[in-house]
Amino acid sequence: MSEAELKTPDKTAADISDVGERILARLKTVYDPEIPVNIYDLGLIYKIDVNPTTENAFDVTIDMTLTTPNCPVAGQMPAMVQHAVSGAEGVGEVTVNLIWNPPWEKSRMTDEARMQLNMF
Repeated sequence: MSEAELKTPDKTAADISDVGERILARLKTVYDPEIPVNIYDLGLIYKIDVNPTTENAFDVTIDMTLTTPNCPVAGQMPAMVQHAVSGAEGVGEVTVNLIWNPPWEKSRMTDEARMQLNMF
């Protein structure tokens, strides 16, 4: 067995699923201050990559957007997301990328979010 094989963490699909659920739970605690719906249900999270590390943790990369590039919290929102997800058990490094393509549209929202905002 090579040294690289010795350092590779033994992570199962269940491990990834468990940490993924914890990440989603943490994302659902983050709100845009102007909208009373969490960023996950708003459809602002485009992609979550979960990668095992050698420290028995998972590094996480999140691609997200905002409802508009002119959002007043554009400068703070990625740090808010990073802080929330970093607190999840089993999470190592967290990288949050703010992207604008494709642009957000309300069709990305969950049904619950649409109901909460009266946007049917």
